[in-house]
Amino acid sequence: MSKEKLRNKVEKKLETVIAELNLLLAGKNVLTIEPILQRIGRGGKLPHWFEQLKNDSTLPNLDGKTIGSIIEMLFVSVIERHILNDPQIELTINPARGVDIPDLDLGIKSPSENYCTSEPFFSAYERLIGNEYDAVILLTNYQTAKSKPPLKVSIIKYKYLKGSEIADRNLCLLGKKHREWLLTKNEIWAKKFFKFLAYANQSDWVARQLLIILDNIDKDTAILNKVELAKIDFKKQNDKRNKDGKVEMPQADLDSILQIANVKPLHLGVITAIDDWVAQEQKDFGRLPNDNEWERIKHSPLDGKIGMSFALQWRYNFGALFND
Repeated sequence: MSKEKLRNKVEKKLETVIAELNLLLAGKNVLTIEPILQRIGRGGKLPHWFEQLKNDSTLPNLDGKTIGSIIEMLFVSVIERHILNDPQIELTINPARGVDIPDLDLGIKSPSENYCTSEPFFSAYERLIGNEYDAVILLTNYQTAKSKPPLKVSIIKYKYLKGSEIADRNLCLLGKKHREWLLTKNEIWAKKFFKFLAYANQSDWVARQLLIILDNIDKDTAILNKVELAKIDFKKQNDKRNKDGKVEMPQADLDSILQIANVKPLHLGVITAIDDWVAQEQKDFGRLPNDNEWERIKHSPLDGKIGMSFALQWRYNFGALFND
């Protein structure tokens, strides 16, 4: 059976998977998966937390990352025993290969009530085109449970996401809105547009204003209106900074927005402004998409479902996924 068909079985029976997983986390039926845990455990040994889960129906007071690893092992055990139910299939866990369950090409992410996880960073364009692999998102009660020992963790919500959905929802919506228009106008402009979306720091005032303007890049009147609103917001923000005893934002920040109105056509002024922002703020780090990334951007459904920001690692925020 192909990896895709195996993943489909997991997706279709995800409710059963979660029910069985929560039974295990409650210390029930643990002996039934002991051989699987021993096989996938480090050095062919049962994990250090197994005895406590079996005997006391609790987990040791561990950090969130370790709890995530425990959930991965239990999840794999449930799939193998209750869903695939094939003695010929022995699943492995190997996040070092870029995907948690390589035999299925399936990832597992287990945020707690803060909705966030951190993941390795490879390319800024993942923010738009998503992941190469599907993933199961398991929202746990870890934040609450750790404050009320002994530790009893459970899955409180869950979602199955296709690889392309593991991308920034708002940036994908913006990209999808203007992709065809930009490709028709000028492919280089389109590449610069998506480069800005990939690298934009939404906590930066200039970047935030440029994103607002980009939403109407195909409408001249709206561009001019948003530039004027940026001027008003600039004064408002600096008035607040003065009141709070903070350093004002530099005039150059506002000038970078105002100069848009001096370029004709106006959408070229917007493209120039976003390209200048990436060059100034991201330096050599901010590159155009390579050929593979560009082909994926052009054909991607751009159907991101989460929030994504980056530093040394991606920070995934699943709040929108579970709170809609």
